[in-house]
Parts: sequence; structure tokens; C-alpha cells
Amino acid sequence: MMASQPMIGNLGGQPILILPEGTLRSQGKDAQKANIAAAKAIADAVRTTLGPKGMDKMLVDSIGDIVITNDGVTILQEMEIEHPAAKMMVEVAKTQNEEVGDGTTTSVIISGELLKKAEELLEQDIHPTVITRGFKIAKEEALKILQEISMPVTLEDKESLEKIAITSMSGKSVERASPFLAKLVVDAVNVVAEKENGKVNIDVNNIKREKKHGASSEETELIRGIVIDKEVVHPAMPKNIKEAKIALVDVALEIKEPETDAEIRITSPEQMQAFLEQEHTMLKDMVEKVAVTGANVLICQKGIDDLAQHYLAKRGVLATRRVKKSDMEALSKATGGRIVTSLEDLSADDLGYAKLVEEKKIAGESMTFIRDCKDPKAVTILVRGSTDHVVDEVDRSIEDAIGAVSSAVEVGRIVAGAGAPESEVAMRLREYAEKFSGREQLAIRAFADALEVIPRSLAENAGIDPIDVLVGLRAAHDKGGVTFGVDVFNGQVSDALARGVIEPLKVKTLAIKSAAEAAEMILRIDDVISAGKLSRGGMPPGGMGGMPGAEGME
Repeated sequence: MMASQPMIGNLGGQPILILPEGTLRSQGKDAQKANIAAAKAIADAVRTTLGPKGMDKMLVDSIGDIVITNDGVTILQEMEIEHPAAKMMVEVAKTQNEEVGDGTTTSVIISGELLKKAEELLEQDIHPTVITRGFKIAKEEALKILQEISMPVTLEDKESLEKIAITSMSGKSVERASPFLAKLVVDAVNVVAEKENGKVNIDVNNIKREKKHGASSEETELIRGIVIDKEVVHPAMPKNIKEAKIALVDVALEIKEPETDAEIRITSPEQMQAFLEQEHTMLKDMVEKVAVTGANVLICQKGIDDLAQHYLAKRGVLATRRVKKSDMEALSKATGGRIVTSLEDLSADDLGYAKLVEEKKIAGESMTFIRDCKDPKAVTILVRGSTDHVVDEVDRSIEDAIGAVSSAVEVGRIVAGAGAPESEVAMRLREYAEKFSGREQLAIRAFADALEVIPRSLAENAGIDPIDVLVGLRAAHDKGGVTFGVDVFNGQVSDALARGVIEPLKVKTLAIKSAAEAAEMILRIDDVISAGKLSRGGMPPGGMGGMPGAEGME
């Protein structure tokens, strides 16, 4: 519990106040216990969502909007978290999500369990520095073991990549459609992958996702091109064009307003007529510059004047306007066209190609589809779901799967899933701990025990006895069953690799790295001093040393 006490120094018997009155401070074991309790509460909040049998959370905000998900990072970002140590746990999930796109729940659960084991060591009067040193040694060894037990995978090994995508989506509400969605994800990653010096680079931003409700998740489709949330600007324009030659322009087809205040004096109707005709001619010239290149589709980042729309329609050009910059860049990658900022420079060489450009109404809104480009380096997945909440969760599942597949290909190594790598690393770490004497050995053993929280949670979430599972796993790994994990569907221990449960090595290594580093950082804190300018009657952030509603977060 934090005490409201001034920090006092002493000078010749005269007390000196260093911190102002009302400053809240907790020190030593109190601070560590409060921080560990907050971090454990966060881990417990997401622990029930792990694995194929994990449950979902419904998050309701102050205005009644709801999010239903079992995606670790989404849950933590949507929760209103105040405790500083708990916020550090959210950072773990965010880092995992940004770097790999999957394994967020795993990293948070491991971090919480490491702190739980560290708390037991603290109670035995082992110094935090000794614990963190032991954790560091264990982390380095764990990463080496993971590398040793990993297997190679390539971009061409579509079957393994699909299994990775299915594993990533397991437990999400899209499970029924996951084989179909996994195929889409692997195809998308294959299209945008670029090989350089024998290395595969995948920019996941080149896989654009457009969400639309009103259809089942099985109707999600991969478009080898781009979908833009814009309609054709003029009713007289064609609504679909085959063998499209696409002009991408970042310039307005409008008459520019003068930048300074200018005045045009018109003294006769003839002058007025000449002035309007001049405007018409200028707009007609702009349209001619586009049409003369052979373009039959115009995609404009800025505005298109009504009259220019009319002339474009007369020339049979399909046009859309005010398209986002990110969409323009994606279109350039997909169609092979060049974005031009001056119509004078537009030539036939700058045009992109697509087999079909069409406007379609989806969920009551018109969208423009640029389909079947020659060699697209950017694609779109049109994500469908029956309601807004479903489509959001399908989208999150696809995002996780894209992250998992691309990180597997980039590193080129995979491991079995279902808690198998954690069990193997735990077993080998216990053997490794024997080389150390003294208290570090205890910390390394604690690290090994903490990793087993993953198979334990998988078992608990499936309603299986976790002790039976852990005993079975230890026996299997002792006999050399490196890929043996928890079979949550049959309630026993079996070969995860044979069942097609595969995960990227990068997901596991980053989860262990970030979890260990966050736990080390939280353990090293022995003094929490908060500002005196606190509202709520001088309560510390997150209540009395814990977290708001920490008990009810299970």
C-alpha cells in the first residue's frame, strides 16, 4: 500500500522536506508486491482466451460501444488501464503485435507467470538483482534451445504455411472458415513477397483489408488488385471496363482559384461568355490530355470538376476522385502505373493495367474494384462477416494469420505449437540449471517452471486436468518427443507437428524475449513515487497498490 508521507532528510537535527506533502510513495517489498499484483491481474485477464478452446471477452466502453474478441492486444488496448506496471504489460503485447502480429496473449501470460515465480523467490529473501540475472541467463539459453528445435520452412511450402495460418486463427470465432481463410492469407503473402539476395521480404501493409458486413465469413475474397471505397463520379460513365489502362493522377481536374485576392471585371455579356468558354476549354484540354494517352480509367487523388466529369463520361472514361494517398500508392504497386503530379507529364508509359475495373454495391455502399492486375505487388482481402462485430473479429484473425505467415517466411524457421516448444525449453532449462550453484539456479528453474504456464493454460481452457497434462508432457519430452504438445480436442498429449499445429519461430522467440525483459524491468523497481497533484482524494494510480477491479477481471 502506498503511504502518503514526505521524503525527509536530516541536517543537524533539522528535518528537510524533499517531496511536497501529499506525495504518494511505496517502497521496497510493498512496491514490488503492488507492481507484481497489477501485472498478474493483466495476465489473468487474457489467460482464459489462449488456445483453440479459449473464451472471448466483451469490452463495453463508456458510451456503450462493444467489442467482442479474444485477441490479446485488442483486449488490453480497449481496457482502461491506470496502474503503471500494468501499462508495461500492455506495451509487451503491443510490441509483439507490431513486430510479429501474433502471439500477444502468449507473451503477456509468460510475463505474468515469470513475475509470479519471482514473487515466490522474493519471499525467500532472494534479491531482485539475483533473480533478474538468473532470468537473463535463462532467456539467452531458451532462445538457443528454440533455435535448435526449429525446422526450416520456405515460401513454396504452402501446406505448412496454411497450417501456421490455421493455428494462428484457432480459437477465434472464424474457426469454421479458417482452412478457407488460411488459403487466402497464404496466397496473399505469396503475391506480395519480394526476394532480395536470397532473403524474403514481406511488407504486410501491401495486403490491404477492406471490411464489409452482410455476408458470411466464407465469402471473404482475395482480390489480385485493389478495392477502393469510392464510387464512379458520374452516372453516365461506364460501370465496368475490361482490359483497363489506368491513369493515376495526383492533380485536380479543376480550374485553380488564384491564391491571392484577384478581381475580374466583366463589363459585357460577350466577355462573360468568353470567360466561361475559356474555362470549358481548359477543362476539356485537361480531359484530352488524359484520353490521348489511351487511358480508359482515371483515378484521381484530388477533385474532378463537374464539367470535367461530363467530358470524361463522353470519352467513355471511368473515373473516381479524392482517393486516399495510401490507396494511390497501393494502386501504383498493384497495377504498375506511375502516380503523376502534372497532366503535361502523363504518357502511355505511366498507365497501369488491370483486367477488369468495376463498380459494385456491397452492403449498400458502392466500391470500385481493380481486379486481376498483371504482377501485383499489393493486394486486397475483402473481409466479410454477418454483422459489424463478426467482421471486426474476422479481420483481427486475418491480421494475426498474415503476421504469423509472413514472420515464418521471413525467418524461415518454424516450431510445433500446442505448448510443445515451451515444454521442451522448460525441460532443457532445468537440466541447464544444474550447471549453476547458488541462487541463480533457483531463478533459472523458476523461469523453466514459468514457461509451462502455456500448456497449463491450454489444458485449463479446454477443461482438461492441467496436472495430468503437465505430467504427460514431461514424460513425453523426457523420451525425446520434442514436438509433443496438448491435444485440447482429445484431452491428451500427442504429436503437435503430426496434427498440423505449427507456429513461426519468431512468434516464440519474441514472446520469450519481451516477456522476460518486461518482468526484469518490473522486478527492478523498488520505489514508486507519484505526483502530489492527484485527484480522487489522493488515491494512487490504479487504487490501493493494485488495479481497479483486479479481482473481477478473471
